[in-house]
Amino acid sequence: MIHFIVASHGPLAQALLESSRMVYGELPHVQAVTLDEQRGIEGFKQDFAAVMTLAREGADGVLVLCDMQSGTPWNVACHYAFSPDCVPPVAVVAGVNFPMLLLSDEVAPLTDVHAAAALLLEMTQPTLIKAEPVSSLTSDDF
Repeated sequence: MIHFIVASHGPLAQALLESSRMVYGELPHVQAVTLDEQRGIEGFKQDFAAVMTLAREGADGVLVLCDMQSGTPWNVACHYAFSPDCVPPVAVVAGVNFPMLLLSDEVAPLTDVHAAAALLLEMTQPTLIKAEPVSSLTSDDF
């Protein structure tokens, strides 16, 4: 089973988890960790290490969903992902959004974290849509 960490600048990670509970229900294998101004980067590293310890328990892999590439959450997560001593393996994805978080429940049963990351990205891509006006009305009568 894959476990997840949502990592962000500010309260985004926690807000995504709270919103997911409202719409979807509990995502028991997802933890949140946030970088805030009071604790700073060193505090974030400590918080991330504590959350990573929890996420590793009973997991075949840990998939970290970050808000953006190259920020502190990404860099700290990549430290784990690229460490040859890290067990279980860790994969890192940037661009976390609400559909991605909800879809994480579908890839959680997998055992290969890198396959789970690829599948989650593939499943999330179609959820990125620009609204366009409809040229004709469609009746909802059957």
